[in-house]
Amino acid sequence: MISGNEIRTRFLKYFADRGHTIVSSSSLVPHNDPTLLFTNAGMNQFKDCFLGDEKRSYARAVTSQKCVRAGGKHNDLENVGRTARHHTFFEMLGNFSFGEYFKKEAIAYAWEFLTVEMGLDKDRLYVSVYTDDDEAAAIWHSQEGIPIERIFRFEEDNFWSMGDTGPCGPCSEIFYDNGPEIGCDSPTCTVGCDCDRYMEIWNNVFMQFDRQPDGTLVPLPNPAVDTGMGLERLATVMQGTQSNYDTDLIRNIIVYIEKLSAKTYGDNEENDVSMRVMADHSRATAYLIADGVLPSNEGRGYVLRRIMRRAMRHAKMLDFEDPILFKTAVFVLESMAEAYPEEAKRKDFVAKVVQNEEERFMQTLDNGLRILQEEIAHLSAAKQHIIPGETVFKLYDTYGFPVDLTADIVEKDGYSLDEAGFETCMEAQRAKARKHWKGSGEEAVSAIYKQLVEKGIRTEFSGYLKLEDQGEVLALIRQGELVEEAICGETVEVINATTPCYGESGGQVGDTGEIITDEATLRIIETKKPLPELYVHVCDVVTGAIKKGAKATIKVDAELRQRIVLNHTATHLLQAALQKLLGQHVKQAGSLVTADRLRFDFTHFSPVSTEELNKIEEEVNQQIRVNAQVENREMSAVAAQEAGAMALFGEKYGDIVRVITIGDYSMELCGGTHASAAGDIGLFRILSEGGIAAGVRRIEAVTGATALTQVQQQQQALQRLADLVKSDPQKVEQRLHKLLEQQKEMEKQLEKLQAKTNADRSGELIDKVQLVENVKLLAVKISGAEGKGLREFSDQLRDKLGSGVLVLVSDAGGKVALLVSVSKDLTDRVKAGNLIKPLAEIIGGRGGGRPELAQAGGPDTDKIEMLLQAAPEQLKKILT
Repeated sequence: MISGNEIRTRFLKYFADRGHTIVSSSSLVPHNDPTLLFTNAGMNQFKDCFLGDEKRSYARAVTSQKCVRAGGKHNDLENVGRTARHHTFFEMLGNFSFGEYFKKEAIAYAWEFLTVEMGLDKDRLYVSVYTDDDEAAAIWHSQEGIPIERIFRFEEDNFWSMGDTGPCGPCSEIFYDNGPEIGCDSPTCTVGCDCDRYMEIWNNVFMQFDRQPDGTLVPLPNPAVDTGMGLERLATVMQGTQSNYDTDLIRNIIVYIEKLSAKTYGDNEENDVSMRVMADHSRATAYLIADGVLPSNEGRGYVLRRIMRRAMRHAKMLDFEDPILFKTAVFVLESMAEAYPEEAKRKDFVAKVVQNEEERFMQTLDNGLRILQEEIAHLSAAKQHIIPGETVFKLYDTYGFPVDLTADIVEKDGYSLDEAGFETCMEAQRAKARKHWKGSGEEAVSAIYKQLVEKGIRTEFSGYLKLEDQGEVLALIRQGELVEEAICGETVEVINATTPCYGESGGQVGDTGEIITDEATLRIIETKKPLPELYVHVCDVVTGAIKKGAKATIKVDAELRQRIVLNHTATHLLQAALQKLLGQHVKQAGSLVTADRLRFDFTHFSPVSTEELNKIEEEVNQQIRVNAQVENREMSAVAAQEAGAMALFGEKYGDIVRVITIGDYSMELCGGTHASAAGDIGLFRILSEGGIAAGVRRIEAVTGATALTQVQQQQQALQRLADLVKSDPQKVEQRLHKLLEQQKEMEKQLEKLQAKTNADRSGELIDKVQLVENVKLLAVKISGAEGKGLREFSDQLRDKLGSGVLVLVSDAGGKVALLVSVSKDLTDRVKAGNLIKPLAEIIGGRGGGRPELAQAGGPDTDKIEMLLQAAPEQLKKILT
């Protein structure tokens, strides 16, 4: 039996032997495409080639592309594990032509690969073409000999487009007949039926038109070919199975789960579903994290969290009590290492991320399930079958249950969700999430920049060696349009043949400075790098007019550049120090290098302690004192990785990369500007450390003169504090401890005096008791009491009141403190928490507690009298 790995290898070799360049799978995180959540097809990385915006060194390509499709509503996920074909992660085999060949060759390749290379029975293969694509139908019939009756014509499923406008064209699909025993037994069953008998295995898209805004189709000058064939589906055919899960690509993961769970696949259908869910979701989890996605509550990180938590829920259904998904994710990376070796190298990191997420979710899973079961019991008693939106939201917000997980759990009991109610509760978070969502996380490159590169306009960057250079003005852009000149007072984008200005990229901000021509002076506000070959200076024209073709002198602001390079080199030292002191799981998750400070985001699963931060700071400063030379070399990406250079997850690198080394301490792929030696940094100081997402921490720091200024400011603040408490700076801590102890003693004395005063008043206050539905209510204001003092006073009053309800309010400290106490004999009629909620709202607060005691707080001290007046009415509502 041919293995899935062998199918993949033979597919790539078949097309490589026919002039196709083997292109590695791109990251699951799309680059330069804000419309896309995940890479979901082989053509994604070639999108600009099909649009004509990018030219590559090859015109034929072949790939095996990692894909994830899981960004829709919960209905998408709940089918995974329950059908033979649904997946979150899959591999797409594809061959592509960018104007080199078209229908005749594409069809010939597809037919030959399937029938000769794979040896499939021609009589079990069927094809479809677009309804009026007579050309493709004729090629299938005349060239490949397929009988007319096995060529089907469809309209809706056989025309593909990239969007509302742009490249599009008819497609031709190849189907495999699994046999009548797999079908629906309908006498009309044929290609296009929803049953599994005729299974699509390969789609050939012929991009031959450019759809205009008015809908008309204009023939493309160079038609292209985009094909896609699911590896799992072809493996199903080649291995003679009826389910993708029974191929060796996934079945070996299920076997591993059988071993871990001591359960047998095939013995119990519900267990089988859980094993299939875990197998599929382990693949998606492993490769999304390996490509740099981390679980979170936003964007693609939330989709990953949904996938992971659904897998964790099914692990619990298989009686796993301890984290297990991290083991299956590592197993996936190890078993697929032949195809994806770079991802396999990250298995330790993936394991840590997954295990951390599992442990976090396990802390809340049981509590969430209990709340859900209580809600189901309540609904069952009321003969209702819709889980309220408020409950769904609480499970999401408090217990981390994705909505689709809740739906998955209750579906088998015949319950559905009040999704409209959930959406109402989520509106605030949804508004926040919309601010965070940026598609791929990158802005699409403006078409005008691509057009300039197509015309041969390039910028040579000289800024590694120079801070001043000369270069012809190749293009001027004002408000998105190419212009011949820009005059004083205008803002314009200037593109030169050469520039020493670094273009913003890799986390380092772009340079500022000035451009001088014979007729104009411009102030460079920022320098951008929208494409690898193009540097764009955003400038204000200060004097004169700048013209296209002018000879220009470009000067970098040397002082700002120097501060930037110190911060950038310090960032490299910081990452090396973090890995040394916290562990190799630390990976860069983002960075920002400016003249003022550096910001470094990294993967780590607990707060960094003060002691650890001190050690990290000491480590970096130690390396600064070592003063190792900072060297840069260009080498192949393969050689750099073999040498151990650190790379950013998911980053797209070229064949030749720049490697920055600092002695034998740090080696990273980096295109930024750096100091000549570590000692140039002078001093490194950490300003702050904190969490920004689950498993991601952020350190902000300063270097050089800025760090020295920060130290001096801290010393000055310490001196001012010492003067304030009349102490020497070296003894401030001791002096403050003494003052705090004195304050605590005074507070104790004050509390005793207040308690005595309140005790004296308790008899007087009892006279203010009123009856509400034959229940005694005492609602009064107590001056100066808060927290503990309020509770102690309530004890004294309750002893004198006996059976009844207390509502005590205090305005100590400029805030309202509220306490409700209910005697135990009345808690079956009124619960303290139910009474305190409406009262707390009056003072702008919220609270809760036990049936006999609840507390709340709020800011509106002017509403105390209103609260006291409302107490009898609110109690009456509860009692009646």
